Amino acid sequence: MKCPHCGKEHSDSAKFCENTGKELLKACPWEDCADYGKAILPMRAKFCPRCGRPLQETTEQSEQTFTVNGVEFKMIKVEGGTFSMGATPEQTGDAYDYEEPVHSVTLSDYYMGETEVTQELWQAVMGSNPSHFTGNNQRPVECVTWDDCQKFIKELNRLTGRSFRLPTEAEWEYAARGGKHGEKHTYKYSGSNNPDEVAWYWQNSGDKYLSGEWDWDKIKNNNCKTHPVKTKKANKLGLYDMSGNVCEWCNDWSEDYQSSPQINPKGPAMGGNRVVRGGCWSVSGRYVRVSDRCGSTPCHGSDDLGLRLALSL
Repeated sequence: MKCPHCGKEHSDSAKFCENTGKELLKACPWEDCADYGKAILPMRAKFCPRCGRPLQETTEQSEQTFTVNGVEFKMIKVEGGTFSMGATPEQTGDAYDYEEPVHSVTLSDYYMGETEVTQELWQAVMGSNPSHFTGNNQRPVECVTWDDCQKFIKELNRLTGRSFRLPTEAEWEYAARGGKHGEKHTYKYSGSNNPDEVAWYWQNSGDKYLSGEWDWDKIKNNNCKTHPVKTKKANKLGLYDMSGNVCEWCNDWSEDYQSSPQINPKGPAMGGNRVVRGGCWSVSGRYVRVSDRCGSTPCHGSDDLGLRLALSL
């Protein structure tokens, strides 16, 4: 059949455009239907004329899968809500002053990348791999600056026709806490109170488990490094590596928290550092908590710094 997005022929079973990653318009979602995957129905159609069943996906778009130059990646829907951002009680003892004050934030719905951007996806979009830790293209891409991320996102959007972006800091923390699921699970880390369950950090990212105080010589001698995504437990939203592996750029300029309630905050209009969240393979457990925050200049790149995508509904 002829794709309405790119104009080229795809297989009759295709559900997404092979060149843009866009979902085929009103494709029947029922696999035993003769029109399954075919973009032949008008947008106003509510039922398939062949099998008579509703065209609404049973998942209600709780996730979306995109394909770019043969590489798939998944975005998870985060249902909006109100949460307490910052050094909430479960962070007590490890939180820093710059995680205060705790303040109320209300967010609209959005999508968040299931994982960090992998080396495979970066290479599919940009044609090169800047990472230090190579050998497995399912590792997160690193050694990318905030400015590099903007170039990647611009090219990704050109290829897909979508509007991917970096998450805001508030979106990042809300998703790391589990979104609405986080109301029932006040975890210190993203999906657990045990960092070893959900995070690659200095103690577990090398050849053997390290104990004692953080020590850079120990890290170097233990071959500590990044690891392939989705090799630790996901949080309640199904997001992986929100704690540890690589730090993740956010879109905001860094600023001190305000005590007033905020709706969809985007940070200041200018500044010196962009927000970085999540912690990484080379830091202690204190820095992979969901409320920990830091920042870096947009031109800085290192082997512990990557990104995760966001997408507005």
